[in-house]
Amino acid sequence: MSTSPWARHAPPPRPAGSAAVGRWQPGTLAELTLARRQLNAALHDGARPAGCDEGAVQLLLLAFEELVSNALRHGGTPIEVVVTRTGACWLLEVRDTAADRPPAPARDRDPALGGLGLPLVAKICDDHGWTVEDGRKLVWASLAHSSAGPPDAGTPGCG
Repeated sequence: MSTSPWARHAPPPRPAGSAAVGRWQPGTLAELTLARRQLNAALHDGARPAGCDEGAVQLLLLAFEELVSNALRHGGTPIEVVVTRTGACWLLEVRDTAADRPPAPARDRDPALGGLGLPLVAKICDDHGWTVEDGRKLVWASLAHSSAGPPDAGTPGCG
């Protein structure tokens, strides 16, 4: 699991055999809740690879919720969210129009005040970052299919 800050770098390339799990364009927190439910349903209805444990599914859902809610609160609409399944990881990509506002993790904040989503996602994912593509900010995270830990270094699509 990663603990580094949100560095500006592109997501890992998608290896051959990668498959889209879903694509969403939530504009409100209510639509985020619906999108999360749809992702959960897809993961329990065939989009989950063999050997994937429930803990890994829950970590992906948590990262999804945190990154998309950040985009809704701090980014610009429209927002686009894509989840892709690679050989050993999921790639979560969240795009918004606030290309001039990089992810800014809260530091030394009272947890009761919130704002700890980016550090949480950084802790549970195998790799993460952000970049600007076509004038839009792209915040991304890759998460292993197993909650036991990240795959071996160099696994395609896992960062």
